Amino acid sequence: MKCTSLSDMRSKSRYQVSGIRCQYKASKILLFFILLFTVHCSLFTVHCSAEVIDRVVAFVDDRAITMSELENSYKDTVKLMPDIKKEEVLNTVINRILLLREAKKLRIEAPAKDAIIQEYIELKLKTIIKITEEDLKEFYEKNRNEFGNVEFDDVRDKIENYLIEKEVNRRLEKHIEELRSKAYIKIQLEK
Repeated sequence: MKCTSLSDMRSKSRYQVSGIRCQYKASKILLFFILLFTVHCSLFTVHCSAEVIDRVVAFVDDRAITMSELENSYKDTVKLMPDIKKEEVLNTVINRILLLREAKKLRIEAPAKDAIIQEYIELKLKTIIKITEEDLKEFYEKNRNEFGNVEFDDVRDKIENYLIEKEVNRRLEKHIEELRSKAYIKIQLEK
């Protein structure tokens, strides 16, 4: 039998205690990782089982148009125009976004989006339209049958308003085409 000194016995017991401490720390770390893995799995499971609430049907630059937004616009429009298609309504929504963005650049403010667009059209398109007296008389003469016995002076203002609106619509269509050509538009509407 080998005799060991007291100092040898103390150093051996220190190694045994430190070994126990290392095992204890290792088991704590293992327990921590098991807990972390469990939490991660439960969060991942919840995330994986989430359902799609709404889907994107189009993008206009960085602005997404959702299906619910399109459905709301479509329901409102069908009341006025029963034969309209969803694609036409989607294009109208896109055009409105583009016009509102341009109106924002001009810092146009109004209580409603329709009023903002109307103000933008007034400033950007309508103010520069000039209808001459010759244009009015020419239209009156070409459409004399439609006016019957009504004199030119009695329908002059109506003709002028009609010709201005016609020109605004023509310019607005061209302006929207220009805005659309400069924007990133991606439509993902299923037919």
